[in-house]
Amino acid sequence: MAKQDKENAEGEGDRPFIGILFECCNIYNRIYINKMQTAYVGWCPRCGAKIEIPIDPNGTDERFFRAR
Repeated sequence: MAKQDKENAEGEGDRPFIGILFECCNIYNRIYINKMQTAYVGWCPRCGAKIEIPIDPNGTDERFFRAR
């Protein structure tokens, strides 16, 4: 299955995301916007630590962040 097909099958293909470096386990992962479009929410794929980043109307253009 092609990457684009797999992303669409998983429902993540067109959802906005940001890249996060989870410093707890030194792992990069994407986190996606929630259904209410009020925050980006995700979990560290190794230890399960949750991160939630609220969306600010005057936000940033940055797409990559570090979670400490």
